[in-house]
Parts: sequence; structure tokens; C-alpha cells
Amino acid sequence: MPSLTRIANPYLTVDVSSLGAEMQALESSDGRSWLWNGDAAFWSGRSPILFPIVGKAPDDVLTIEGQTFPMGQHGFARRSEFILASASATTCRYELASSPATMAVFPFDFLLAVEHTLQGAALTVAAEVTNRDQRAMPFGLGFHPAFLWPLPGAAGQDHVITLDNLGEPGLVRLDSGLISPAKLASPFKAGRLVLNHHLFEQDAMIFPEDAGKGLRYGVEGGPTMHFSFENLPNLALWQKPGAPFICIEPWHGTAAEKNGPKELAQRPYSLTLPPGEMGRFAFTVEIFG
Repeated sequence: MPSLTRIANPYLTVDVSSLGAEMQALESSDGRSWLWNGDAAFWSGRSPILFPIVGKAPDDVLTIEGQTFPMGQHGFARRSEFILASASATTCRYELASSPATMAVFPFDFLLAVEHTLQGAALTVAAEVTNRDQRAMPFGLGFHPAFLWPLPGAAGQDHVITLDNLGEPGLVRLDSGLISPAKLASPFKAGRLVLNHHLFEQDAMIFPEDAGKGLRYGVEGGPTMHFSFENLPNLALWQKPGAPFICIEPWHGTAAEKNGPKELAQRPYSLTLPPGEMGRFAFTVEIFG
């Protein structure tokens, strides 16, 4: 049975589950909730960690050095039980180590640590991947947090995403769960996108490049969340059409390309970590208003 760890400070309270090291609640001191509640009528996820792949593999089969392994969408970490390695009033660290079960589908010795840390009105979620194997390890890592849309107290108002770099990154879409490599016109204008449910009728909006290292999500003059990203060059936005949430997903790695290479190491933006090395990936969200 999964257990919960609560961290809190005078500004925020966060609950994290041992199942998937997944955040279950994000509340401000005034009692407002900001994270999606996981209502299975729409989507049972709340803030899953994506590892060792982001997105789908062709036919749900992962190819590593010519060998094939079964692998579901977004990998196995989100459905794995993590061990609580350490906790304090304002931070908790969960760890998932390789096991015979993981080696059967991802043949590497690894350690995945997920840490949630509060500082003021900001939460940082960091993942550290350590390659404990004797050979280089390819993988992808992503975050998939869902936040309320509308935000608390902002029903009926335009919700806007504004990129810190004011860019207009090219858009790609999914075809049967795989990346269609054709770049489409950016929906951002001078870094600004007014959210509309129709934007998600063709599944996620994926921006492989040029979305920058931060963005704001919120309403003008009202509740706002600012995100900053570390070592996460890809951005996706996703919603089940009509559902009251928006997923703001920073990734390092995407789904495989349709008709592209099947090897994990050749997937777009996948990483290859040398033996003994560690990679860190993180996002910070600060709440205003």
C-alpha cells in the first residue's frame, strides 16, 4: 500500500506518494489547491515521473542495442514503488533502484531519486538519474504535472501561458502516439498563448526546441504560477479535451518518431549517461496571487 509524505512551510503544503514518487497535492496556506486531483473520470494521474522513456515506443517495444523489450508509454517509474530515503519538514527524497523486474525490461543498473523541496512560495521537483552499470545507459526523463484550469478563483477568465524568452517555438503533433516530425506553425505569438480547449483536440502540443527555460501560467491580475526548468529542453502542453486541468510538461527526450529509428539511443533528445555518472533534471514552480 503506497504511503504519503507531507512537507510544508508557511506558504505551501505538498503531499508525495511512495507510488511513483508522485506529488498528490499542492496547497497554499490559504487552503487553495493548485494541483489536479486525479479524478479518474478524466485522468487518474497528478504529477507522474516519466522514466526511462518519455512518450511511446513503436508498438510498445523498446529497442536497446538491437534487443527488444516490452515498454509501456512513459516507462515504468510512475507505476513503481519508491523507497523514502530521507525527509525533513520541507523536503523529501524517494529512490527507485534497479531490480530484476526493471532489468527484464530495461537492462541497466540505475538509481532514480526524486526530491521535492519547498523554499518560500516555491516548490522544486528534481530527479537524479545515476548510471550504476558498466556500460553507457540511454534513457529519457520527463515531468508530467497537471494543474487546475481554471486556477482557483479564476473561473471564466482567459488563462495564458507566456514563455520567458517570448519565443515562438515550432509545434509538432503525435501520430498514433509517435512524433510526427513535420514542424507546424507556432501557436505562440511573441511568447504568448491564450489557452483554449480546442487546442488539444489533436492530443498534446509538443515543442521540441526553443520554448526556453521558463514560463508563466495564469490570468492577468490574478493567480499565476511561474515555472523554471533545469536540463529540460523539450516542452509539452496537454489536456484531455474539456477536462479542468492543464499539464505543463518539461522533458529531456520525446516519444519515438513515426517511421524513425527504433533504438532508444537514437530517439529525439534522448540522453546517454556514461558509467558511474549522474544527470539532474528539475523544475521549480512559484505561486503568485
